[in-house]
Amino acid sequence: QVQLVESGGGLVQAGDSLRLSCAGSGRTFSTYAVAWFRQAPGKEREFVAAITWNGRSTGYTDSVKGRFIISRDNARNTVYLQMNSLKPEDTALYFCATSWSVYGTTYSRREGEYKSWGQGTQVTVSS
Repeated sequence: QVQLVESGGGLVQAGDSLRLSCAGSGRTFSTYAVAWFRQAPGKEREFVAAITWNGRSTGYTDSVKGRFIISRDNARNTVYLQMNSLKPEDTALYFCATSWSVYGTTYSRREGEYKSWGQGTQVTVSS
């Protein structure tokens, strides 16, 4: 099973940027779609962005479109989430996860389609 470690979170001001990283273990990491989810206090975990195994397809939740960019470097077993123009409502614990399926041509927005999860990295945006 792939082990995932998120990093890059922190405390920033509204309008600032952060880049989150999701580092995966093992040679199979590059075969999975990877998604970012987030969970704010008192709220359910929600989909943020996803990328297919080869990076050819990406998707975002509406609230981050135009501000966040997901990318991956399979040579480094890492997926990134570049977050720009951060807003206080982006404050949450951010998780990355890998899909159950390999070499898929699409990604899912559903939590149940993801098998391995990291422990999360906290992002706090002050106004």
